[in-house]
Amino acid sequence: MTGGVRADKRSRTGNRRAAWLLVVLTPVIAELALGSTPISYGFLVLLWIPVYGALALLIRELVTRTGRGWPSLILLGVGYELLEDGIGLQALTSPHLYGAAEWGARILGFNLPYWIANAIYHVIFTVAIPITAVNLIFPGHRRRPYLRRGGVVITAVVGGLGVLILRVTVPLSQDPGYQAPLPFVIAILAIVGLLGLVALRILPQTRVQRREDIAVPGIRTLYPMAGLAIMIVMFLTFPGPGAGQPAYTRGLVVLVPLVVAVCGVIAGYLVLARLSRSSAWTDRHTLAVAGGASVGHTIVGAVAIAAERVDRVGLLVIALLTVVGISWLDRRIVRSSTGTQSLDRR
Repeated sequence: MTGGVRADKRSRTGNRRAAWLLVVLTPVIAELALGSTPISYGFLVLLWIPVYGALALLIRELVTRTGRGWPSLILLGVGYELLEDGIGLQALTSPHLYGAAEWGARILGFNLPYWIANAIYHVIFTVAIPITAVNLIFPGHRRRPYLRRGGVVITAVVGGLGVLILRVTVPLSQDPGYQAPLPFVIAILAIVGLLGLVALRILPQTRVQRREDIAVPGIRTLYPMAGLAIMIVMFLTFPGPGAGQPAYTRGLVVLVPLVVAVCGVIAGYLVLARLSRSSAWTDRHTLAVAGGASVGHTIVGAVAIAAERVDRVGLLVIALLTVVGISWLDRRIVRSSTGTQSLDRR
């Protein structure tokens, strides 16, 4: 009886281990596993934890506490990108940082292609995949908050400090002298607030949906499909080796692959939303999609982003470790489902 009471108390008070795992895992997936932070400078991940980890955790907590679902996570993921690149890095308006202004279609001083590419990227690899991974590792808490109210406040403060850390580190060293226009900064804050309002107050709460008889792809098929899909999206949205613009385009033509990528991502989301309603869809299918995408984006980093051999080899090692982690989690899910079925038979 005592053990049951303690377990129930832990379920009501949250899960600190899950919270810390999400905080640490997010910058590893979003930065280190892509190579945008080179392996040789891997220690910088510690600097990104407050902005990546804390804000991903905050997004997850707010959506869970208000009973919302994936549409809200996606909107808040877009808001995250605006805070990071618009205010923290100032890359959305800078004419110099990361060469973003050279991606084409720079409209009224706004680096539109850079924003679209990074909005898609952060929604997937800063929000969706880290949260999904932790939900799979701690399935009993996937619809429960990890933190108490005070922890949520602290997380929000740390996330705000994380944006400030970005502002006083990267731009000052790599883009000295540039300051984003004040009206733009105010507009970003207003848009982020509006996205939060829509995500947490206007969008409907999630409801338990009745499972449907929908055919789903095999698990072994989903892994390469997800990996290939991510590779295509990244080719369409990020400049490849030797390219100045995404998909090796020039000028305003860059808008064509960007529109294709956005439409493809929306279509992919709708397909996954439908498949997840199937009675045949399991956590193993979810892992296959998230795992395949994770390995795919690391391969892209090794091929198109890593500049040094040590960084390229490091990314291949990360891809291998990702496969090992996926295999471990897949076996854990199988054992858990087998144990549940055994209990149901009793």
